[in-house]
Amino acid sequence: MSTLQQRPRTARAVGDGLKLHRRSMRLDGRRHTVISLRPGTTARFSTNYHHYTWHVLSDDHGARLLATLLWGLAYQARPGTVLVIDRPFLSPTPFEADPADPIVLVPGWCTRLTTRATRELRRALPLRSAPEGTVRWRTRGLAGAAHSPYREPEHGHTERVAEAIVVRPSSPRECRDWALNAAQLDTESGGTDYTYLDHSGGWVSGEIQIFRRFHHMVSTAIRARESVLERADAPTDPGELRPAIWDAADIVRGRAHLKILEWHDRQWQVGRHAAAWLAKADIDSFEALRRVGAVETYRQMRAAGGENLDLRMLWALDCAISGSNYRHLSSARKRELAVALDRPPEPARGLIC
Repeated sequence: MSTLQQRPRTARAVGDGLKLHRRSMRLDGRRHTVISLRPGTTARFSTNYHHYTWHVLSDDHGARLLATLLWGLAYQARPGTVLVIDRPFLSPTPFEADPADPIVLVPGWCTRLTTRATRELRRALPLRSAPEGTVRWRTRGLAGAAHSPYREPEHGHTERVAEAIVVRPSSPRECRDWALNAAQLDTESGGTDYTYLDHSGGWVSGEIQIFRRFHHMVSTAIRARESVLERADAPTDPGELRPAIWDAADIVRGRAHLKILEWHDRQWQVGRHAAAWLAKADIDSFEALRRVGAVETYRQMRAAGGENLDLRMLWALDCAISGSNYRHLSSARKRELAVALDRPPEPARGLIC
């Protein structure tokens, strides 16, 4: 029996009345109601563990869907209700294309999802049986409350259980707060945004993080991972594989040369890809770069055959010298560098012109 797909015009809909699938499953000897997304839903999610925190990753559209799911979950009172996000709504991580774990939203005030129940649910994923019905996920009040002040989470928790990321708000109020925080996420200004799912004693176990170019990042990470694994000397240790994938991703993005400095042998050294460009300006060390300066180094690189270098290289050189990141360079400093680049080079000291 085939599962009905959502119509194209409703596939991105995340508002009040969102249609979800319902199944009844026996987990750890108890009856559970399992809610899941309908096929055709366009949102995609990923998960990773970073800085001792489990992250749910997506884009702006995914954040709005999460807000809808959490808001509707806050009004659930039926014991044994859980909401699952699994394939095909999971993407590899946007950093190194590691596989993502399923996400399970559990209303902690009415559902006790045991480790055994989680394990049995995980084994049943992805859900292939026909749903028993469709539910309308009601989110009245979310739109009007979307600009409410941020409130610190209570005592909810996010953890990895049986290879699934279990997000467990402790009360309906906390669940609504998480929904409001997710609804206010916006990547417009900085390209990324985040909100905590809990915050107890200065330690955060869960976080939602979104990226404006989430899908592009995932695609780049997949290509980078494939290129590394195709090598005869591909690392097998995850601690070595991930940095290799990050380096390959920079090559795919065309910005590997912008890593002016890299940490090698317990010290900062000129980056491997940047070194080839710096050699065009006879720069063979970081000290030489500091001595010549960013503007003159960039000018010499362009003169020696680097006509296609864009201004990001100038920014990267300047930030390497100042110890900052070129992606955070202020507009004022960019203008200063552009003005200096347009000036004729100053004569070398000691020469009479």
